[in-house]
Amino acid sequence: MLLGIVVLVRLRIVVPGDYPLQVAGSPHLERLKPLAEVIIYPDIPQTLDERIARVRGADVVINSHGSMRWPAEVLERLAGVRLFALCSVGTDAVDLAAAARLGITVCNQGDSTAAIVAEHEFALMLATARRLGDSTRDIRAGGWPEGQLMTLRGKIAGIIGTGNSGLHMARLCKALGMEVVAWSFHPKPEKAAEAGFRYVEFDDLLRIADVVSLHVGLSETTRGLLGTPQFALMKRGAILVNGSRGAVVEMDALVAALGSGHLGGAGLDVVDPEPLPAGHPLSRLENVVLSPHAADATPEGFELLNSTTVDNIIAWAEGRPRNVVAGP
Repeated sequence: MLLGIVVLVRLRIVVPGDYPLQVAGSPHLERLKPLAEVIIYPDIPQTLDERIARVRGADVVINSHGSMRWPAEVLERLAGVRLFALCSVGTDAVDLAAAARLGITVCNQGDSTAAIVAEHEFALMLATARRLGDSTRDIRAGGWPEGQLMTLRGKIAGIIGTGNSGLHMARLCKALGMEVVAWSFHPKPEKAAEAGFRYVEFDDLLRIADVVSLHVGLSETTRGLLGTPQFALMKRGAILVNGSRGAVVEMDALVAALGSGHLGGAGLDVVDPEPLPAGHPLSRLENVVLSPHAADATPEGFELLNSTTVDNIIAWAEGRPRNVVAGP
């Protein structure tokens, strides 16, 4: 009788499209060497068949960029894949219900970069209120723009979604001297008391907020959460900030609200679709500040993303999975 013998099976980990480079070169990959072979493709596969071929035989897929999507019909062709390790907080890149049905575990980032993301959204809010995008463009063209800007101190910030980044955003707004109200699918009264904000009804938040900041994941419940009826409820001149997912907002309705002057501005790290097509009406509007879905794209942010991804893989391999958002 043999006792105490552990058989270790070496894992195969694939990063099917690490572009722009994020995982490649990370020192955290060294921690995977004792248990896995890691294969990194530094470009995005051009076809679906090429993407599937790259992960053939993999036990673990690291999805380093959320733009690579894994719907049910693709997951069904990935025989052998047992774990998707997401380099994102958002989980919409993978069909979670299909993954669970197929016995695939999916792990996300938890709160690893929440503070960094909130910092970026806070910057978008300030840049929109002070029309920094417009003034930079005009001064570069030889102009010297005039006109009133928006003071945020004393104004009301409405936080939609009080998960990790939402809570950080609430604290930043409070530090600026704003009153903060919030709405969430899962209210956290103890966090509200600690951070100094109060929960209100969804429509009430839209009516009273001078700034509406989105911090919800993309799901069938949140897709199109803000559309024409919701923009009509918002104060004239209010600002929208979105660093969650582009499809949480109906783009046509947003363009109409901005174009009519009802919305005073928008600071957007995410749009729908991404990248924004050349000549899109949103790109022609004044007082819209845009960034390319890059809220956590800092050296510190990438370090946290890569570290948490490796932590998640090791924990799963050891039978104690963490940050699980779907599983068998």
